[in-house]
Amino acid sequence: MEIQKIGIVGAGQMGNGIAHVCALAGYDVVMTDISQQALDAAMALIDKNMTRQVAREKITSKDKDLAFGRIRTTTTLSDLGPSDLIIEAATERETVKIAIFEDLLPHLLPHTILTSNTSSISITRLASRTDRPEKFMGFHFMNPVPVMQLVELIRGIATDEATYNACLSVVDRLGKTAASAEDFPGFIVNRILMPMINEAVYTLYEGVGSVKSIDESLRLGANHPMGPLELADFIGLDTCLAIMNVLHDGLADTKYRPCPLLTKYVEAGWLGRKTQRGFYDYRGETPVPTR
Repeated sequence: MEIQKIGIVGAGQMGNGIAHVCALAGYDVVMTDISQQALDAAMALIDKNMTRQVAREKITSKDKDLAFGRIRTTTTLSDLGPSDLIIEAATERETVKIAIFEDLLPHLLPHTILTSNTSSISITRLASRTDRPEKFMGFHFMNPVPVMQLVELIRGIATDEATYNACLSVVDRLGKTAASAEDFPGFIVNRILMPMINEAVYTLYEGVGSVKSIDESLRLGANHPMGPLELADFIGLDTCLAIMNVLHDGLADTKYRPCPLLTKYVEAGWLGRKTQRGFYDYRGETPVPTR
């Protein structure tokens, strides 16, 4: 099946990035969100990011205009019904995702493929709540979507080969690289990345190092582009905690126990860059460690 129309649920950090790359690749995109304000902000950000790509000569002004014209926004979820492929990029909460898919089902075409951009939730379990588990997959983009080259494709237990191949062809057309992952908690990237971030928080919690020394150690000692605590702030500490809880619950191993300090920051509402405070305070001209 050739995919031409892509529906995107959620206009947040991931959703607007997915809309951006899909439109540039020539797909017709419909992006939905419960908030018109979120949709307007997403379109403004896509415009800004595409303008930056033009300035850096990654794309032409004509490419930008054509791509921007391919994106339509709506607050009505059922408007996504005629899509060939739907990518859900809503909040990383299973109950929210299930409710979205249940609301979408009556409006879908028979051939519509459903996918989730979840970073850790069971694809098999999400698929089982739909009328098309064989046409359901994990389609996990990395953040920021226009920059990062990897997409994890995750088959559920019922996903058929045609669905996998259709999604693989989309990744190829986007100019990205697909990594095929099995449907286990955290898949590949977060199964490895999140315990490292959690261990960095434990290292801070136990007083082994400060925020500054921990991040410097990994940047300069392991050649990481960002320190783990800086990266956690970029991802969102609530997202990090949610993924650690999925790993801990799903794999039943104490090595995945979320650090109490990570929980404390989330309880305080210090979620990282998006709330201006996390392991760093972003309210001034330069980020300052909070511990």
